[in-house]
Amino acid sequence: MRREVKRGRTLLVDGPASVDHFDGTVEVLGARVEEGKVVIREGKRVPFMVRKRTIFNIALGEGASFEEVKGSTIPPSWEDAIKEIKVCKRPLTVMVMGEVDSGKTSFCTYLLNRTLRMKWKPAIIDADLGQSDIGPPGTIGFSPITKPIIDLFEIEAERAYFVGLMNPSQAMHWVIEGLVRLNSSVERADLDLLVINTDGWVSGEEAASYKVGLTEKVLPDVVVGMQEADELTAILSTLKETKTLAVASPSAIKKRSRGKRKILRELGYKKYLRKAKVQSSPLNWVRVERVLMGTGNIPQAERMERIREILGSAPVYCEEMPTTIFIVSRRGSWVDEEQMRRIEEASGKWVRVIRDGEEEGLLVGLHDETGAFLGIGIIDGIDYRRRAIKVFTPVTKKLSTIRVGQIKLDKNGREIGLSQALTESPS
Repeated sequence: MRREVKRGRTLLVDGPASVDHFDGTVEVLGARVEEGKVVIREGKRVPFMVRKRTIFNIALGEGASFEEVKGSTIPPSWEDAIKEIKVCKRPLTVMVMGEVDSGKTSFCTYLLNRTLRMKWKPAIIDADLGQSDIGPPGTIGFSPITKPIIDLFEIEAERAYFVGLMNPSQAMHWVIEGLVRLNSSVERADLDLLVINTDGWVSGEEAASYKVGLTEKVLPDVVVGMQEADELTAILSTLKETKTLAVASPSAIKKRSRGKRKILRELGYKKYLRKAKVQSSPLNWVRVERVLMGTGNIPQAERMERIREILGSAPVYCEEMPTTIFIVSRRGSWVDEEQMRRIEEASGKWVRVIRDGEEEGLLVGLHDETGAFLGIGIIDGIDYRRRAIKVFTPVTKKLSTIRVGQIKLDKNGREIGLSQALTESPS
């Protein structure tokens, strides 16, 4: 489809789509776009701001669309924020906050592109777990930015911290720990600007406390709050020791459904699971973190016999910790509440039971002996008797640590749901 757009207007294209342009001058979020094809993934909207009359060729996929609007979709407050940031002492760190679909990622992209044009050396940490672009979903990713960008998804993570959850309210400690670690690892001498994109959890007292705590741990020079009204006032007004800038959400921002956000995450899993295959690692060669298994010992013979008696058969695996007994029952079997109660009475300990195979599909983060993140994988199974774990992953380097998350996927990178099969602990 051919479309001519006059100077001073913006073409908004919702993916999946591809756009070619020629005979004109175009910018996307502060980046000058050379002639050639721009591919827009499903669930994303790209604003093509026309600086000189331009002819577009647009190819739309299923459910895609476009519209033309007058003027720029960049709010004037964004330009005001750039001016404020520009005069700050370098290197500096800018943290961006806002609700889901408030324009945080677009602002981060715009800030990175504008500072590149000023000959700055910028980088980004993406800590938006559920909609991460730098690194796989469920991780916090870091990358320096060396060229203009239209979509942060194009950038490969140079370093990442695996969280293994999408909801920050369920993983506050790990998010703060990961963000602090990545922030501390950044060599400031090589940068002028570090942009930190955060998640969209900002409503309510707990969310506000979490965001304030995040700021106090990371100590950014500037916090930018994206808001349509005054939804971030309570957070920004609390940050007395930090420069804060309130900016407007773009009027052209597209609100995405849960289904669209899920599709974007699945594109992220697929990107980082390309060329994956099943690899087996003996459990005495790798450390498995965030699980009950491997933290205790096989019960003594008398206790093991009592467990067999109550269950009616020997479990696939059993391990005893100071306060917990972890049991893996056979596939297809069922351990009812009465049996669990009897084991708890006999042992004086809390009992956690899963079925053999229940761990399959859990997302894991893979690390080398230095703790560096190598990539993600999916548990293909655990052989409890032979003490081996099988992981579907493209990582070929030697593994030292497997960190288990609670996101469950199939091998095509589609989300099945959440599971605490290996990670649940007593409240």
